[in-house]
This record gives sequence, structure tokens and C-alpha cells, in this order.
Amino acid sequence: MSLFNQKYFKVSLEQQPKEADGVLWLKCKNCRELVFKKRVIENFNICPNCDEYFFLTAKERIALLVDEGSFQDISRPIVAGDPLEFVDSKPYPQRLEEAFQKTGLHDAAIVGEATMGEMPVILTVMDFQFIGGSMGSVMGEQIAHGIKTAAEKRCPFILVSATGGARMQEGIISLMQMAKTTSARQLLAKAGSVFISVMTYPTTAGVQASIASLGDIIVAEKGALIGFTGRRVIEETIKEKLPPEFQTDQFALERGLVDRVVKRSEMRKELIHLLQFFGNKKSKSKKADKEGINLLKQGSAHG
Repeated sequence: MSLFNQKYFKVSLEQQPKEADGVLWLKCKNCRELVFKKRVIENFNICPNCDEYFFLTAKERIALLVDEGSFQDISRPIVAGDPLEFVDSKPYPQRLEEAFQKTGLHDAAIVGEATMGEMPVILTVMDFQFIGGSMGSVMGEQIAHGIKTAAEKRCPFILVSATGGARMQEGIISLMQMAKTTSARQLLAKAGSVFISVMTYPTTAGVQASIASLGDIIVAEKGALIGFTGRRVIEETIKEKLPPEFQTDQFALERGLVDRVVKRSEMRKELIHLLQFFGNKKSKSKKADKEGINLLKQGSAHG
């Protein structure tokens, strides 16, 4: 059986959800207060009372980051097959269909071409609502496709992770995506294209242990959960209690797993700043190379 099926539609940020959920109020899990949903959305999906972060969908995340009207979906037109004919509490195809009905997406990652601060970028953004943002064959292919496109265009690649790791319903095929995406990453290095990895809540397991940790710059969103295995599993294995700050954004920053921690409201500004920095470095490098070649030519002529 084929690994992929050919069934896809392009994502547009202007598309409205299939059905309005009719929810006017949300209950914050942190302060336990009821907050007006419109206020939460206007505040970058952050509780206006206590600054607790609500989940963002992939489309909401993209809309917060890119220049308005610049996004174009360039994802490969594929969806997951079911080569293992996997069944847990329900058949895998049924689980995929339910995730599609919930999110309007055919898998957990969107690849797009856009501008940020008028600078071209290729970005891949995960949606945790689609089977926990898990990485299966399709996500691995989409990430590799995004990397290859960025390398060909010699423009920056941005990966925004929100994932529970490898997708168990695809077995060893899902684990192979760690090697696939890691191998593809070298294309960016060869092309001289910067890779910025953004870790959000949560970035864990196989994705955190592979492509998400290979950015030239790794940025954690404030409040991100970053780690390989859950706290309970680790504590039961080592028979010790872990510190309260374990796997938090600050824990990762203090131990060098990420380069900086940025508030959601400031993420776009920070990414544009990084793109400008690397863009200037690249321009200066090209200029220096050109000047060096001219000096060598002059020296040869006088010699």
C-alpha cells in the first residue's frame, strides 16, 4: 500500500472555520476565571487576567507572524495512508478523518511561503490539535519539502513546533522521519540559508530530539514545554523527584537547549530582528568575498 494518498487542498488564512463553535466565553486553566473569547483572541490568545497562554492553531500562528496577505500554502498535495492498517481504540483512517473534521487540515503541518518584515521566508508550522501535532510520514515529507524549497530559493527557513512527538499509528515509519528531516537539514547549511527553530508548548519527544533542535537559532516561546519524555516516566525510571522547573522554557535556556525565550506578543518582532541580522551578515559576507577576490586579482596583476 502507498505511504501517501493524493488528496489535499490549499490552506488560506482568509478561510473561515467550517462551523462557528458559538463559544463566547473561555475558562482560563490557570486563574480559573471566565474571559470573553474575543478579548483572548485580540490578546494573541493570552488570558488578559493572568497572562496564561491558550493554544494557537497553525493558521492563527501563521497570521500572527507573517506580513498580512503574503502567505501562500506550498505544502505537497499528500495525506497519510495506512500501510500498517493500524487499529487502537479506532482505525487510523477514522482518527485522521476526525482530526480533519476538527481542524480543517489534512495533517499536522502547513508549509508556506511568505514575507516577514518584507523579507521572504519559507515556514513550516505545526498544529497540536491534529493528533497532538504528531510527526508521521506526511509531516516528515512536508518539513523536508519546506527545507528543500528554502535551500533552492536561498531564503530563511522557520520551523514552529507544537508536538507530542512521533505518531504511534505509523510505527517505525514515523520514527524514520527523525532521520529524514535531520538529513534534509544539511541542504540549508550548504545553501547558506539560516534555519530558525521556534519551540512552543509543547515541543517534545522525537521532534524535539531531531529537527527542532537543529536550528541555527532556537527560540522558545514563553511558557513552552520542552523535553523528550514526560516527567512521570522519568521519575518512575530514576526513582527521584524532578525539580518543579524541569522542562520549562527557563530550564532549557539555562542549560543551553535554546538561545532565548520570547513572549508570544513579541515573537514576530524578534523573528524579524533575527532575519535582518542574518540578512545583513550574509550581505556583508558577499561583499567581503567580492572585495577579497578583487584584491587577489589586483595582486596577480601587479605580480
